[in-house]
Amino acid sequence: MGSLSIWHWLVVLLAIVLIFGTKKLRNMGEDLGGAVKGFKKGMKDATAEDTPEGVTQRTQDERTQTIDVQAKEKSES
Repeated sequence: MGSLSIWHWLVVLLAIVLIFGTKKLRNMGEDLGGAVKGFKKGMKDATAEDTPEGVTQRTQDERTQTIDVQAKEKSES
C-alpha cells in the first residue's frame, strides 16, 4: 500500500484536467518552458562573461578525451 499504482495517477491527472482545463494547463506549460529557456540563456551568458578574453571554454568532449599511449620500459644503460 506504500506506492500509488498507475490507476491512482490517472485519476489524479483526470481531476487536474477537469479542474484547470486543457487550455490553462497548456498556457502554464508554455510559461514554464519559456522560463526554463530564459534561465538557461542567462546561465550561459553569465558563464561567458566570467571567462577571460582569449581563453575559450573546453567542450565536454575535450574534458573527457582519453589519450591512448603505449608504455615502454626504461632500459638500464
